[in-house]
Amino acid sequence: MLIKKLGHCCLLIKTEKAIVLTDPGTYSHLQDTIKGIDIILITHEHQDHFHIDSVKKILLNNPEAKIITNNAVGELLDAEEIPYDIVSEGEKSDEYGVLIEGYGHKHEIIYGEFGQVENTGYFIDGKLFYPGDAFTYPDRFVDILALPVAGPWMKISEAIDYCLAVKPRTSFPVHDGGLKQPGVSHRVTSQILFDNGIGFVPMIEGEEKEI
Repeated sequence: MLIKKLGHCCLLIKTEKAIVLTDPGTYSHLQDTIKGIDIILITHEHQDHFHIDSVKKILLNNPEAKIITNNAVGELLDAEEIPYDIVSEGEKSDEYGVLIEGYGHKHEIIYGEFGQVENTGYFIDGKLFYPGDAFTYPDRFVDILALPVAGPWMKISEAIDYCLAVKPRTSFPVHDGGLKQPGVSHRVTSQILFDNGIGFVPMIEGEEKEI
């Protein structure tokens, strides 16, 4: 699977049948001019994952792209009269021949109920699990895990423990756009996961890798 990290949690994922974009938020801008996108996945409504102006630019360049998200984001899209399909916990879609499966209900805790919006993680093409802002355990084999490594709702030890619990073949970092230098988070995670037989592929903004 070819993955390009456009920034933070915005990924361009090339499967055999389609190109999938995840979470076009305010921490990334490279997505605004890309063409050829078939599916846009949005995990939740926080602006580092869902920026409506960016979504509009993407749709202008990709008018046939299908948005897949949850009910909470759907209400915001309704206000802009932008069409979408719902894939929430336990639901699935096979747009463009790519299987998209929904996992999870809520954003990880920041403080109490603050920011605890609906969050839906997505299993993409039976290979890549992208949890959004949650440590959702999919209870199945995960080939590739998009692993959150930084944020106000987590610490690096929790990220590592989550990855050890999921036990993917390999992983790569997301949700690190707020770090000035991601080196320590990437380096510590890589070392511990490697010692436990799990791959970790450091990626920074603009990098594209076959994973």
